[in-house]
Amino acid sequence: MPKVNVYENIDNVEREAKKDLIDRHSPFITVEGEAKKGETLKVTVTMGNEYTHPDDFDHYIESITLFNGETKLAMATFVPGTLGNEKSHAEVTFTIRPMGKKLNLVAHGYCTKHGIWESTKVTVEVAQ
Repeated sequence: MPKVNVYENIDNVEREAKKDLIDRHSPFITVEGEAKKGETLKVTVTMGNEYTHPDDFDHYIESITLFNGETKLAMATFVPGTLGNEKSHAEVTFTIRPMGKKLNLVAHGYCTKHGIWESTKVTVEVAQ
């Protein structure tokens, strides 16, 4: 199994190069609106916050995957050049339909050079 890198609060990291590496490879989850059982909910995952990621032929974000606990909910894949071969934030909005009482969302981003990176878990209460 490949190593999974986990986001670390970059305020706690000393060297700028480490901040750059951690931030640009980490997925960040944003939930739009209130989660209601059986109704669609938009969940956006953005790769990087302060720092952008390359979009080179051999170094780019290949995929973003969204999980609810251990259940894979959605996945988006990218090819090199999707972002015009410019540094940018790879971003995707997934539309999901929560059916339980709670969502435990985690995202993985896959960099072709630096492997799998995991977001901080986001817990969402679902209104019944």
